[in-house]
Amino acid sequence: MRLVIAGGHGKIALRLERRAAARGDASVALIRNPDHADEVREAGAEPVVADLEEIGSGDLAQHLTGADAVVFAAGAGPGSTAERKGTVDRDAALLLADAAAAAGVRRYLLVSAMNIDAPPAPEDDDSVWAHYLRAKKAAEDALRARSDLDLTILRPGRLTDDAGTGLVRLGPAGGSPPVGYGEVTRDDVAAVLLALLDTPASAGAVLDLIGGTVPPAQAVAAATT
Repeated sequence: MRLVIAGGHGKIALRLERRAAARGDASVALIRNPDHADEVREAGAEPVVADLEEIGSGDLAQHLTGADAVVFAAGAGPGSTAERKGTVDRDAALLLADAAAAAGVRRYLLVSAMNIDAPPAPEDDDSVWAHYLRAKKAAEDALRARSDLDLTILRPGRLTDDAGTGLVRLGPAGGSPPVGYGEVTRDDVAAVLLALLDTPASAGAVLDLIGGTVPPAQAVAAATT
């Protein structure tokens, strides 16, 4: 499998790249800062400098040629402005979709966030956090409206840098019983992303993810049947 990962130097992306390389998959890591290239190579991926806030979809599509799937794991990051929540968390996700369509790549995994369906509290309506939630929700809504993607949306809970447990709880967003809110390691998120890529039946799913008691592949199979 050949993956193209937007946000290729991010904490989830680097873990995904290491896991993909370990099983013989090829990854292309889209990065904004060329200084990150060596770290991406060490993770087993091919670095490509492509600023998703500057590049056009046609130029980006050239980097997607031959890919089996794209993964959007980018984000404006802590301390960024409300404006960049829109240009990265929303606009860059849509740009990647346009580029994927142009390159003939249908499979698209979006790393989103839990609890984005509920509007921000009135006192938080103009906060950076509120802009982040709205940007993520807008990206989800726009991607789900497209018919040219085989889209899976993964909504992890609060992310940690702890060692992966290899055990998760995964289920449809808004399902009954609900998955609930909790922590999940970034390493376990990466493992679930690989399991989703191995499961074509997960296309169309919107899934909540926290730490749990079930191995990722088993959890994905149960959540997408």
